[in-house]
Amino acid sequence: MDNSSDAHSRHRCAACYRQFNRMEHLVEHMRSSHHSYHEPRCGVCGKHRRSLDALRDHLGFGASLPSKPACAAAFQAHGCPLCLVVFPTASALRAHCAACKLSRASIPSSMQSLTTTMSRMGVRGGGRAVALGCKMVGGGSDGTLDVCARVCVVDEHEAILYESFVKPIIPVTHYRYETTGIRPEHLRGAPTVKQAMRRVQDILLNGEQSYYSSRGAARLLVGHGLEHDLDALGMDYPAHLKRDTATYPPLMKTSARLMSNSLRYLTRSCLGYDIQTGGHHHPYDDCVAAMRLYKRMRAMSHLHLNGRRKDDDDESTAKAFPAWRQRELERMSPEELLAMSKPDYQCWCLDDDRRC
Repeated sequence: MDNSSDAHSRHRCAACYRQFNRMEHLVEHMRSSHHSYHEPRCGVCGKHRRSLDALRDHLGFGASLPSKPACAAAFQAHGCPLCLVVFPTASALRAHCAACKLSRASIPSSMQSLTTTMSRMGVRGGGRAVALGCKMVGGGSDGTLDVCARVCVVDEHEAILYESFVKPIIPVTHYRYETTGIRPEHLRGAPTVKQAMRRVQDILLNGEQSYYSSRGAARLLVGHGLEHDLDALGMDYPAHLKRDTATYPPLMKTSARLMSNSLRYLTRSCLGYDIQTGGHHHPYDDCVAAMRLYKRMRAMSHLHLNGRRKDDDDESTAKAFPAWRQRELERMSPEELLAMSKPDYQCWCLDDDRRC
């Protein structure tokens, strides 16, 4: 019985706890699953999940039955519903929740009646990352073509670096006033899309001549659906500098194929407040929400990574599990295999210089 139990434990994935009949099958699973210590983990049983939504399902959020009732019961007693961390006592949970639950940022009064460009060009801003948000009006014969009519950029401290209405390059056929609050007079005399794009580029370059400068001073660009906003501005940006909350795997929907969650859903489920609830939607709200999500994910603690260098995570899983090492890999423990495995995405915790 003991030998059988040891064999079963040896063939069990240390991340998802899936059981295999043979060690070679476990090695192949680790090669293709991209498990790593960067994945969201249950604070009760330690099981890894692909995304925060998958972890919520495991704990019984939004599901008729949790996948593991014991974990759900422990989480209900001492777990934070936003960051999904489990605390040892109710008092520790209360102290944490007071800081974890955020409130909606106040839109500066100077922006609420803005009819001209507001800019803090020359101000470097706090932190390396900036968040971009655009508001679209409708173009084309039926008004369904998205064209940029307002842009906002904020720094890590939620200070505005640039905010302006933008004059679209094609005629506007639907101002979508109910949600954008944009009227024709707002766009008269506004900067063109090309002018706005240059101002945003100046902020992102941060004094560099190229995004690929050896000094590495170009900023990280945070947003939700960045490709859509960048396309509307006629811009491109290097993939290694983008931090998109719409495509970051831990923030995506639980399904056989990862799909994006809305910014509104992520703000409610991860930050604890509502945006885009009615009336006019300001791009400042979107910028702040995306930046807060980025900073929260960047600050996630991966305890098993202590002592590891940032460079250790640059190697791909395919390189970590080469076929020529198969026999050696089959002699390793599940925990050793997990320590070697790499995620198939760049974890944002690696942006924190204190962990490099």
